[in-house]
Amino acid sequence: MAYKQDQGRYARLAAFWTLALLIFYGCTSLREQLSAYAALNQPLVASMAKLPVLGLHFDAGLLIVTVVLAGGLWLLYRFLEQPRQADLLIETESELNKVTWPTMPEAVNSSLVVLGTVIFLMVFLAGADWILGRWTMYLLTGTP
Repeated sequence: MAYKQDQGRYARLAAFWTLALLIFYGCTSLREQLSAYAALNQPLVASMAKLPVLGLHFDAGLLIVTVVLAGGLWLLYRFLEQPRQADLLIETESELNKVTWPTMPEAVNSSLVVLGTVIFLMVFLAGADWILGRWTMYLLTGTP
C-alpha cells in the first residue's frame, strides 16, 4: 500500500533511528568480539592499514561488521515499510497528535502532589512498621 510522504513521518523516523542505533551498538560490540581473533586483524590491503578519514583499521573484522550493519539497516527499513508496521506507526502518531500536553505549571503542581503523597505514605508506613514492631516485641517478650 502506498502512503503519503507525511503520514506518520515522525513516528516512522523515530522508530527507524532508535532501532538503527541499537543495531549500530550491536555492531560495535561485534567489532570488539571479532578483534580478539588474530586472523581477522590482518590488514586487507597492505598499503592501507587504516582508512584515511575514519582512522579505523581496514581488516576483515571491519568488513564483516560493515556488511552486518548495512544488512541490518536494510532489513530494518524493509520491516518498517511493511503495511502492518507502517499502519501501526501512522496510527500511533495520529493518536499522539490528539494528546493535550500539560503546561509547565500544571506539570510542576502535579509533580508536587505526587511527591507529597509519596512522602506521606513513606512516613505512615515507617511509623506503622515501628509501632507494630514494638507491639509485636511486647507481645512476644513482654518488654516494652
